[in-house]
Formats: sequence, C-alpha cells, structure tokens
Amino acid sequence: MLRKYFITSLLSFCLLLLTTVYAYAGAWSMEKGKSYNRVAFNYYEAQKQYDLDGDRKDMPWDGEFTDYNINYYLEYGFTDRLTGIFSVFYKDISQEDDYLKYDNKGIGDIDYGIKYRISQGDWGVFSVQGLLKAPGFYDEDDVLPLGNAQYDFEMRVLYGRSLWPVLPGYVNMEAGYRLRAEEPADEFRYLLEAGTDLGNVAYARVKLDGILGLDNGDDSADFLGNPTNTYEYDLTKLDITLGVKINEAWSVEAQYTQALWGENTAAGTTYA
Repeated sequence: MLRKYFITSLLSFCLLLLTTVYAYAGAWSMEKGKSYNRVAFNYYEAQKQYDLDGDRKDMPWDGEFTDYNINYYLEYGFTDRLTGIFSVFYKDISQEDDYLKYDNKGIGDIDYGIKYRISQGDWGVFSVQGLLKAPGFYDEDDVLPLGNAQYDFEMRVLYGRSLWPVLPGYVNMEAGYRLRAEEPADEFRYLLEAGTDLGNVAYARVKLDGILGLDNGDDSADFLGNPTNTYEYDLTKLDITLGVKINEAWSVEAQYTQALWGENTAAGTTYA
C-alpha cells in the first residue's frame, strides 16, 4: 500500500513537456520545422468494470488491474499545414485476483499519424487527421497482452476556435471513425475539449473523451486478456489537466482521468 501511494503521488506530478509552445490543441497544426514533445508517466488502476448493460461492478474475485506506463508523444510540422504525429507506450501491466496474478511489460501499440489543416480564420481552424495504430513489440499470445496485435486505421475531423479576446482560452471538437482489423468492432470516437490560461504561468484544460463500439465485431471469438482492450466496448472519460509554464519551452503538468460510463470494459482512474 505504501508503494502504491508513493507511486501514485509521484506520477500525479509528472512529466516533461519539452515544447516550443505549451498548448497546441487538436485542430491546430505545428509551424514548419517546429515540434511539440510530451513525455508522460501514467498510473492506471481499476478494481471495477462495466458489464454488457453498462452497470459498474466489482471485478470478479476481488480483482484489480494496474498499468504503469511511460508515453512519448510527438507532433512535428513538415509544413505550416501538415503535421506528423507519433506516439508510443512502454507498459508494465498486472492483473491480480484472489486466485491468480499475471504480469507483462514491454512496448505497446504505436500510433503514426498525419494532420492537415484545411483552413483557418476568425471563425476557427478546421483540420483532418489520419492515424495508423500498429502492433508493438510484444507477444499476442501472452495471457495478459499489451495490445490486440492488430492494425487500426482512423480518419478524424477536427475543429478548434480561440476564445480570445472574450476569454484567454480555446475550444476543440473532434469526431472520427476507427476501422479495427479482424475480431474487434469498429469504433466511433469523439472528443470535446476546452482550455484556458490561469494568469501568465499556469493553464488548465478539460476533455470529454468517448469511444462507441459499432456492434460489428466477431461475437464468436473468445476474448482472453487485458480487460481494458476487449473486442467491443464503449467508454467515456473525463480528463482534467493543470499545467505550470516554466518558460517558453518547458511546462510541467498534472493530469487526472476518470471513467464516467461504459460497457464491457474496465472502469478505472489514471494519474499522470
């Protein structure tokens, strides 16, 4: 318990934003030759799960799932309109109950993406984004796998708007369709985001992040493994982040993410 609380407290402070700007939200593209780099240390814990009816219940046999992971996220401006995206996780996951315990660690799935800004004006910014999720370097036959060892393809539209000079902040909205290979069901994904400055040295943002499974998965496939990565699920999370700007290039953030509702997946909390 002491180890758990120590790590939770440590991770809830977190990590380095090595970046030329502190807040390039979704729809905005990077300037040519500039980059946004984020290194985050995350701790996820779930002792409850959502069943097929969306009811929140304890995991069987006093079960608990944990995921300690480090994430590196990059955006790089190839041109003023075209931004490259890369994201990778190193994970250390564990599932334990009254009878069994499984552990696994390694590099999880990897995201490669391209974002293109179509237009920008007083009315806001409109962009489109393509994303490929590729399997990481892990064994798909592990009892507790780090991913589903399959490819996902996603297309997303993004709209953002600055609230200045009315408020020192922005809003961002996203919607996308994710095509998942083989057994998993395709997904509709959405994101609603708002952020604001808190004086000259701090900022905050809130995100409502949702996934809706589209009921076209392989019902005959037997699922064994990671409770956060079932073949078909719904999940909506609330993400609250507070940041402190050290200077023009560096920031430090603390992030709290809570599952609000879902179906057929774990119901956990993330500290980052």
